[in-house]
Amino acid sequence: MKIAPFKLERYFDKYEFSAPYLLSSSDCEPLKLNELLRLATGKQLEEWNSLRLGYTESKGDPELRKEISKLHTSITPDDALVLVPEEGIFIAMNVLLKKGDQIVTTFPGYQSLYQVAAGIGCHISKWEPDQDLEFQIQDLQSLVTNKTKLIVINFPHNPTGRTVSAESLNQIVDLARQKGITIFSDEMYRFMEYDITDRLPSVCDLYENAISLFGLSKTFGLPGLRIGWLTTRNKKLMEALITFKDYTTICNNAPGEKLAIIALENKRQLIERSLEIIKSNLSLLEAFAQVNKNWFVWKSPKAGSIAFPELIINETIMEFCQDLVKKKGVMLLPHDVYDFERPHVRVGFGRKNLPEVLNVFEEYVKEKGF
Repeated sequence: MKIAPFKLERYFDKYEFSAPYLLSSSDCEPLKLNELLRLATGKQLEEWNSLRLGYTESKGDPELRKEISKLHTSITPDDALVLVPEEGIFIAMNVLLKKGDQIVTTFPGYQSLYQVAAGIGCHISKWEPDQDLEFQIQDLQSLVTNKTKLIVINFPHNPTGRTVSAESLNQIVDLARQKGITIFSDEMYRFMEYDITDRLPSVCDLYENAISLFGLSKTFGLPGLRIGWLTTRNKKLMEALITFKDYTTICNNAPGEKLAIIALENKRQLIERSLEIIKSNLSLLEAFAQVNKNWFVWKSPKAGSIAFPELIINETIMEFCQDLVKKKGVMLLPHDVYDFERPHVRVGFGRKNLPEVLNVFEEYVKEKGF
């Protein structure tokens, strides 16, 4: 399979570890190892200190899968497959699709959610938000045909931070069920809604032919563990996913799985930690947006650690972002890396140093004369 370069990851590779100020990170403030281990029980610390660095169960540590099942209403430990989040997308697309299939996907989005399918030879239909960055169900309905094999959704959405109502989600599920279409639901920002009334159920709990993707990278502030999982109630599909994994990582890293168990047993504390950081930073960004509303058009997110404001400026967004990182060391993510035509940037506000980064950004804005 020939697959196009991952533009977002190539851009991050260029600046993420060289730019001193990141204003586009998608994760929340990462925990330190000692912070996570302080949450461990005595037994867990004993297991950690005596951990053998051998092969692990391909499907995932049974205790970890048990904790994953607790995040759901209808998922059992056998319905979960532990893997690297990106790996989960790659495996699912290869299992579900063949050349000539049509998929409908939320767009813009994480490139692998549609690029892997494109590499397989599928036809891609993009479900884009309106000018207010709201995803309208009628737009999705107009894209689905009798040839549609897969609907790919991502709520809460990256990069807009938007979501849909429970009613709209049920409409998506009903549409898929009526037409016999599988749903792949990227739920990496689950539990990060600012208002709990906006929280959605996992799609795999609503629909027997859905696959949900979740993990520790965003909500829990643990991207370095490289631990995520796929969940589905479709037993035949789960067996196909497990079988394909034999050609990718085979099994998961033992330290990551043990630390993941500790994290999920303390999920409420870690979720509250992330939300506290996000909400504090969000108020600063909204104040900045209000002062600069003539050119920085704020589109309020409802969940997650990212937003997608529109910039009204007299240069391209790419020129603006590259000048900013060159002169001030502040990294913003231009819409170009999403192949999205509208002039937006992704702003990340899950890190504790957001106030410092925002001050440097404001210096640049003043120097530009905005």
